[in-house]
Amino acid sequence: MPIASSLKVLIVDDQHSMRLLIRGGLQQLGFKDLEEASDGEDGLRKLVASPAHLVISDFNMPKLDGLGLLRAIRTHPPTSKTAYIMLTGQADKDLVQRAVQFGVNNYLVKPFTVATLKQKIEAVFGPLT
Repeated sequence: MPIASSLKVLIVDDQHSMRLLIRGGLQQLGFKDLEEASDGEDGLRKLVASPAHLVISDFNMPKLDGLGLLRAIRTHPPTSKTAYIMLTGQADKDLVQRAVQFGVNNYLVKPFTVATLKQKIEAVFGPLT
């Protein structure tokens, strides 16, 4: 069985259209168990209530941004080992360095292709098929 179909993914982005793009890409890669959140606070609530293997989160969001969400996930023991891929429209070195300090597993720069999404996930979990 391909690993993609056994992993639960939480998609966190304040833009509905971006959540749909990410969902579509993940479905093309064989992911089936997908949940969405519209901001970092919503994402953290959903993750604590129903753990996921992977969080793909935007950086720039209202209420709780991607770095804040990452920090909250890493400091909460039940979620601290959850894989985290930061999605950003800016390849800002300072942002990437801070995300690495907080324990990000990988990052993805918008716009992205399904092939790039697959690469970033495989860098964390190994081959999906």
